[in-house]
Order: sequence, then C-alpha cells, then structure tokens
Amino acid sequence: METVLAGLRAAGEETRLRLLALCARGDLTVTDMCRIVGQSQPRISRHLKVLCDTELLERFREGSWVFYRAARNGDGAALTGHILGLIPEDDAVLSADRARMDQVREERAEAAAAYFRDNAANWDAIRSLHVDDREVDRALLSRLGNGRIRHLVDIGTGTGRLLTLLGPQADQATGLDLSREMLAVARAALDRDGLRHCVARPGDMYAVPLPDATADLVTIHQVLHYADRPAAAIQEAARVLAPGGRLAVIDFAPHDLEELRTQHNHRRLGFSTEEVSAWCCHAGLTLTSAESLAGRPASGQPLTVVLWLAEKAA
Repeated sequence: METVLAGLRAAGEETRLRLLALCARGDLTVTDMCRIVGQSQPRISRHLKVLCDTELLERFREGSWVFYRAARNGDGAALTGHILGLIPEDDAVLSADRARMDQVREERAEAAAAYFRDNAANWDAIRSLHVDDREVDRALLSRLGNGRIRHLVDIGTGTGRLLTLLGPQADQATGLDLSREMLAVARAALDRDGLRHCVARPGDMYAVPLPDATADLVTIHQVLHYADRPAAAIQEAARVLAPGGRLAVIDFAPHDLEELRTQHNHRRLGFSTEEVSAWCCHAGLTLTSAESLAGRPASGQPLTVVLWLAEKAA
C-alpha cells in the first residue's frame, strides 16, 4: 500500500504529472523538459527526483547526458498506466506540452539527419558493394516469420534499421550502440515511426547491459566484421537469450576486399558458416540455417551477405 500511496503523492502535483505524461511518450533530457514545460532546470530536476524515487520514472546516463523515461516494468509502470489513463486525451495543458515535444523531436531529427548526410558517403560506398538492404530485410522477415517478439535486442543498432523493421512485431525492443551519434540517428528513426516501445541505449557488444535470459530474439546486423572478438560477442548475445530464443547474425561471407579493412576499419573480411557455427556451439546455441545473398555491384567485386540463424535450447 505504501508504494501506491507514494506514487500517487508523487504524481499528485501538476508539473510532475505533466512530466510523467511527457516521459511516457519517449526519452527526454532535463533540457528537453525545461523547454517543453517552461520551467527552470533546478525545479525540473527536483520534480524528476521525486518521480524517480517512487519508481514512476527511470533515469539512465549516456555520457554527460541523462535521459528519463516512464517506468517500463513493475509497480511503477502499472501505476503510471492507471494514472495517465484517467487524463482526457484532449486535455489543453497536455496537448500544448505534446506540441512543444513534437517541436523538440523535429529539431532532434534535423540534427540526426545532418549527421547522417555528413557520413552518408562511407555508408553508401559500403552498401554499394553488397546486396540491396531491402532484399536482406525480406530474407530476415521470411526466416523469422510473423509471430510476436516478446523482447528484441539489437546489438550494434547503428541507425536503428532493425528496430524500425522488427519493432512492429515486438512488445519491447532495445537497440544498443557505443556511438552517441548513431544513437541520435536511431532515436530520430524511432520517433519518426512512432515506435515508443523501442529504445536506443548505449551498450557494448562484449558487455550487454541486460540481465541473463532477457530476450527471445537478438540481432547482430553488419557488426561482427568490426569486432576484435566476434566469438565473445556471440557468447554475450547467447547470455541474454532466454531458453528457446533465437540469434540472427547478418554479415559478409569471406572476401578479399582489403580496402574495407584499410578504408572502412573492418577488422575481419567476412566469416565462414563453419566459423559462425563453431562460435554458436561454444556459446550453447545451435545453428539452424545459413542463407547467402549475393550482391551484384557495378564494381564487379560482389560481396555475399549471409543470414545466420541460431537457437538456444528450450
């Protein structure tokens, strides 16, 4: 009872209720909320501390930035849902807050797009060497089927491509990346597509910041060739998979395009199915399929993309 009363007291103040409603719509910084609500940073911070102390909000740090989001699990999440469900959708104050939040998101998207444009040359050069992304998407969706995904974890999410592709099938999705710039691009994509149940977080492929047996699908899309220790990345992916969960790895088959190492910082020039199968076996996974998708680039040096699927014993 005390937990419920504390939560009700925390939400029972106009500014805190506004902040709770905003954070239920996505990740926000203190600066974002100051702009939206029109109050000073010290005052907003005090309100946020109350909401975090009662577990209505979650707080997480990314470098020098701190983000806030409505609790996703537990009593705090349940109470938040009940409280916000009592507020009319057309409430004038919250409608104005949402309009200002949309403006903040638009500015975030513009900044992310500018970064994407500044770096698009490298990505386009790499993509021109292999099969069209849309064909890879179709193959992945076909292999996974259209069943619901309880929790998707995308390691090395980059621009959030797989989050936007698989997010509609997922109840919850977490994209992890070490690059703040890439996370900004991913968040903009999630905002654009209205995927509020998907989040982009800082995270290392060798130390995924999630508990054991958290996910029923883990994806590693065009990431392993940057890894110093790809086997360790597979091991870590297996750790967070629940029994019966699946791992999808998308990467290059072995090739000899050394310029990808010298110009694009690739650590490995592709992987054989035997190699990937051995890593999976060592991690307690069984490789169930390997599908090759050959590219036909204008350069005449095609790279083959392989989709490997593995499963953890139930």
